[in-house]
Amino acid sequence: MSARPRLVLASASPRRLALLAQIGVTPDEVIATDIDETPLPKETPRALAVRLARGKAEAAKTDGVVLAADTVVALGRRILPKAETEAQARECLALLSGRAHRVFTGVALRSGGATKVRLVETRVYFKQLTQAEIGAYIASGEWRGKAGGYATQGLAARFVTHIVGSYPNVVGLPLFETANLLECAGILSKPA
Repeated sequence: MSARPRLVLASASPRRLALLAQIGVTPDEVIATDIDETPLPKETPRALAVRLARGKAEAAKTDGVVLAADTVVALGRRILPKAETEAQARECLALLSGRAHRVFTGVALRSGGATKVRLVETRVYFKQLTQAEIGAYIASGEWRGKAGGYATQGLAARFVTHIVGSYPNVVGLPLFETANLLECAGILSKPA
């Protein structure tokens, strides 16, 4: 019996680590890859999620199997930012209020010189938000660095009326697709 390949998670996200733990996976190493995440002119949200996931997996300067992911929140073709300022977060929440939006996560696995990428789409429906709700959420600070300016696994869960698709995808790592990639790379055993 051969040893399991070494797994590197190319993400400093504590949410992705926690999601991997849900499926019984602990990376051997966690590294943050720093790539330019600026959307290209006319780039679609789906293309951006795929490009960033692939770019992060390929930018990891390490041996072993590399897992990377990137999540993009979109209203139509409009890509919402990973909110860094209160103004950005407030604008995102105002745009999402009372509407459906899409969350795309690209998952990339680099192994043996090849990179496989999967894309998962989930629809998220928000209730109509009041200015008081937006203000309270902004005050929480939870929105910082979050795609679309919210974290559905946190306080923003109360804004979500329903989700169509993968919940872990919205958090940042679609587990079904990730598990399939990890099985193919020999990281996870296939269930008997």
